[in-house]
Amino acid sequence: MLSFEDILDDLATRFIINVPAVELAKVERICFQVEQAHWFYEDFIREQRPDLPSFQLKTFSSKNILFSKVCPLLSQWAHEHDKAYTDFMTYRLRVPVCGAIILNSTMDKCLLVKGWSSKAGWGFPKGKINQNEENDNCAVREVLEETGYDISPLLRKNDYIEITMKEQRIRLYVIIGVSENTQFTPQTRKEISQIAWMALDDLPTFKVTDSQQNGHLNYVKQGSKRFYMVVPFISKLKTFLNQRRKGQRRTNHQEEPTRIAKKGQDFMHESTIRC
Repeated sequence: MLSFEDILDDLATRFIINVPAVELAKVERICFQVEQAHWFYEDFIREQRPDLPSFQLKTFSSKNILFSKVCPLLSQWAHEHDKAYTDFMTYRLRVPVCGAIILNSTMDKCLLVKGWSSKAGWGFPKGKINQNEENDNCAVREVLEETGYDISPLLRKNDYIEITMKEQRIRLYVIIGVSENTQFTPQTRKEISQIAWMALDDLPTFKVTDSQQNGHLNYVKQGSKRFYMVVPFISKLKTFLNQRRKGQRRTNHQEEPTRIAKKGQDFMHESTIRC
């Protein structure tokens, strides 16, 4: 049976040693690899070895000073672990996120996912963009990982809602026309606990109040904290959908005279043949 030190060395080989040099050029990139090692340790190794201790990421990363046996880069980083971890968490929160707002054909329900922990809330399927990855490719990859559904055939690059929260850019592509009978299955372990369709009208949003302070309107969040990551998008989504419906009505109105004219031409043609 492998010792804890042997397991750490194995993780170093899997996630650090064989990584391209460009990924190890900055402490932030090293930390991303350590984070991957942490997930693997908790999700796979501890499942087979329940005798091993569980760690939060910060504690686990401090244990990685043992990696110095095989990875000098981590040895150098270990001397300033606390600062490196703090810088990484700040950097991590600023990495752009992409995903999708998946809607049914009538555009009155959206698909939400719930995190793994008991305290996790509901949100749209999404995740952090990889280095040099295009926004739409990131969205397709993350949605596939969290739901098992490929949105690429329905994705339009210009149909998205984008906001910035706490210096992090979040772009969600609006995907319309997914069947409610679709079977969704997360492809990642211990990340998504539930997937469900929810009516847009039942979701909380921000409400603008009449009172003003310091010249700025107050925004009051209406609804449960479980939808914290959903709330900022609902108002913009409803505006987007209203514009889409208006555009469809205009298109239908413009096509109607053409259909009537064609029907008249067909009738005249049929009458001529009968004569």
